[in-house]
Amino acid sequence: MLEITGLGGLVLLILDLWAIVSVVGSSVSTGRKVLWILLILLLPLLGFIIWLIAGPRGVRGV
Repeated sequence: MLEITGLGGLVLLILDLWAIVSVVGSSVSTGRKVLWILLILLLPLLGFIIWLIAGPRGVRGV
């Protein structure tokens, strides 16, 4: 298992939190939000990369 510590771990934590906030603010169904959040939490690095490529985005605007 890949272990990320120190500054790299802090950066990954911040990126994962950003991804989770974006998922929560997106317009997808609650079930899909839960699945995306679980993916990001259970696989922090891989989940973030998958979200970055294919995940829902937060609502932008006003």
